[in-house]
Amino acid sequence: MLAATQTYAPSEDFVRRAHVQGIEARRVLYEKAAEHPEEFWAEVAEREISWFQKWSHVFEWDPPFAKWFVGAKTNAAYNCLDRHLATHRKNKVAILWEGEPGDQRLLSYQELHRLVCRFANVLKGRGLKAGDKAIIYMPMVPELPVAMLACARIGVTHSVVFGGFSAEALKARIQDLGATVVITADGGWRRGKEIRLKDAADEALTECPTVRDVIVLQRTGSAVNMTPGRDHWWHELDQNASEDCPAEPLDSEHPLFVLYTSGTTGKPKGILHTTGGYLTMVTATMKWVFDLRDEDTYWCTADIGWVTGHSYIVYGPLSAGATTVMYEGAPDYPAFDRWWRIVEKYRVNIFYTSPTAIRALIRQGDQWPNAHDLSSLRLLGSVGEPINPAAWEWYYRVIGKERCPIVDTWWQTETGAILISPMPGAVPLKPGSATLPLPGVIPDIVDLTGKPVADGQEGFLVIRRPWPSMLRTIWGDPQRYKEQYWSRVPGVYFTGDAARRDADGYYWILGRVDDVMNVSGHRLSTMEVESALVRHPAVAEAAVVGRPDEITGQAVCAFVTLKKGDWNHRDLAEELRKWVAHEIGSFAKPAEIRFTDALPKTRSGKIMRRLLRELVTSQTVTGDTTTLEDMGVITRLAAQQEED
Repeated sequence: MLAATQTYAPSEDFVRRAHVQGIEARRVLYEKAAEHPEEFWAEVAEREISWFQKWSHVFEWDPPFAKWFVGAKTNAAYNCLDRHLATHRKNKVAILWEGEPGDQRLLSYQELHRLVCRFANVLKGRGLKAGDKAIIYMPMVPELPVAMLACARIGVTHSVVFGGFSAEALKARIQDLGATVVITADGGWRRGKEIRLKDAADEALTECPTVRDVIVLQRTGSAVNMTPGRDHWWHELDQNASEDCPAEPLDSEHPLFVLYTSGTTGKPKGILHTTGGYLTMVTATMKWVFDLRDEDTYWCTADIGWVTGHSYIVYGPLSAGATTVMYEGAPDYPAFDRWWRIVEKYRVNIFYTSPTAIRALIRQGDQWPNAHDLSSLRLLGSVGEPINPAAWEWYYRVIGKERCPIVDTWWQTETGAILISPMPGAVPLKPGSATLPLPGVIPDIVDLTGKPVADGQEGFLVIRRPWPSMLRTIWGDPQRYKEQYWSRVPGVYFTGDAARRDADGYYWILGRVDDVMNVSGHRLSTMEVESALVRHPAVAEAAVVGRPDEITGQAVCAFVTLKKGDWNHRDLAEELRKWVAHEIGSFAKPAEIRFTDALPKTRSGKIMRRLLRELVTSQTVTGDTTTLEDMGVITRLAAQQEED
């Protein structure tokens, strides 16, 4: 990657109209934030967010716990809706939605406000109040952001669970959060098939005693079981709901949402984000990174079940007053040009997607995008994992027609908002590099002792100073928060990513350094998949690693030892893949399962995943094997690989 020397400067026309104009303007902004961080963030917060009550002080730091805009009161739903109603945006389209079957809805800010107030009153009618917790398990329909904003309006902390997660995964999240309500739907559409969400919710709820109410949206119209007293149809509760529901003034540090992500243990961790600091930063980055203009139609293709959807489909765009596009289905259904049809149909100006999607679309050929008028596009974005230079070049040439800057964004569920990215009117681009940190973000690349490494050398990416949208803790586990993020390299935030910095100060993100795989931009713990596999009655032990994949970035490769028995390996491999899909979700399904009589272990019994990773990546093992108990295990696995 570092060998790439071609740079792409923004055009004079783009610079002239940009929020941040030229590299010198970016330098001044960055230096101001670095030298006077509290003053800088106070100015940003005052400019970007509406507050019911001003803060007593900007920042409070009790390492590693932060508070931002201390004592201030605000409300995320008020910022996303109410404050626009007194402006020209009142009748502007807030959400432009298309369902996979082709149905369409255009919700103005005024209409969205009405729907949110009604549903907030529905929640109040079920006895919910500030401090309660809700799980939202829905397809990509407008009622999903309605539910989020209704929760935010009355101070109910929400946790959105991706509709691709299984009943088991949903159950674990309901139990960990202690939710009292689940908001779901009969189902949703994906590649022409119904994803039956209510059935999965029913299965999960057999072991979730905290849940009192289940509110069900009618999306597909298929028959579902409704448990009397517990289950309620959304439309029936909504029909008598009042449209008058003032936004609750909430503390800046009030918990807005918990989003579960994979860690290095089998148990998903709930990342807690609060209100004021998070909202400040997602609103500011909409302008810094996406150079948002009032007339833009903006489309982030992520699912709202992931943090990208929270920050850059719902809270960031709506707080900034954008028109945000939502699409329910798959990019290749009914044909490979579905996305380009949507871009052409709605004259999309800003398009933000993942490298996985880009690589999949490259594979289908240029004829699909070339069949459509993409001239409305003026800015492209990439998110979820490092983008390889070849995919970047294709995106720039075929989709952007060599006139759209590409913002390659680095951030995480934990960071809440984008931290490293080009400001498109200021920073020359290098294919494959996330370029430079945003104002107020102080990254570094260090070794495990915390010592900075030289330019061009690989090290651990850390963030040296707290930022407003940072996670506040891991839900219910502050000790794990300390250990995982602030103890690996004491005193700084440890991202878990490897990186290099080049001579121009540009950052090149190289991927995860822990036992977390990045599959299609979704973080997946090796331990999570291993735990699912060993719950199967045939499996004695399992070790899971990520192997490089041309489309998904990484694919799940599982090494499995079986209990005694007469097993048909071909049938069992398929059964285990389905088993993992049931336990976690279809996106976690192993691409490859290898059966082995033993796993490589140290003398103390620890599985050496590093050697397995080396084996599936380079087909050989050249690393240190001195702690390996039985070299024969690796020899047999290598021989088996050659036979395959």
